[in-house]
Amino acid sequence: MGPDPVLAAGIGVRRGRGWAVRAASFRIGPPVPGRSALGILFDYPAQSEALVDLLAGVARPAYGELRVLGHDMATIRGRAAVRRRVGVARRNARPMPWLRVRGLVEHAARITASDSRDRHVLAAAILDRLLLTPWAEVPLRAAPDSIARRARLAAAAVHQPELLLLDGLLDGLAARDVTVLGDAIRDLSRDSGILVAGCDRAALELACDDVLVLADGVLITT
Repeated sequence: MGPDPVLAAGIGVRRGRGWAVRAASFRIGPPVPGRSALGILFDYPAQSEALVDLLAGVARPAYGELRVLGHDMATIRGRAAVRRRVGVARRNARPMPWLRVRGLVEHAARITASDSRDRHVLAAAILDRLLLTPWAEVPLRAAPDSIARRARLAAAAVHQPELLLLDGLLDGLAARDVTVLGDAIRDLSRDSGILVAGCDRAALELACDDVLVLADGVLITT
């Protein structure tokens, strides 16, 4: 078993002129049979977006030590090294309404896959795994919101990343839809470390084994 996908020690994350996270320490362990995702409950979507950007290698910590997939995220080389090994699914992703569900996932496979396997094969596999095959030819603009979010999860996971970061993906869903999406997250957690960030406590507690709460910028256990 490899090292922890994420190990954060006393990190600070800036958002604009303020702080999204202060003095935060947490870890996301490697996949373990029977264990699911780590959830972090935020007050505002902008806070979760800032942390996900940090873990995805888009930004660097303002202070503290952060290692993602064994790389130091304070360095340019470290951030570059993790970008293709991470998958990100956001509730407020850039809309691409002209695509069908299959097209969204194939588009992600073309951008992120690191080998020469056919993107159609990769897309078909993850669509089947997340029970999206019946929706594959439905335009995103016509799909129910819960299906569109599961399609974003499939697009994030199509290249089989070592770390999945889900930003607000569970927020505002009905309980039955959270259960379905939570089952998909649990299935993917067999292969990837997963962080689910959001503002909906009930949804996080349904989908995640452990939930941390951001209180005054500091993460605490529930």
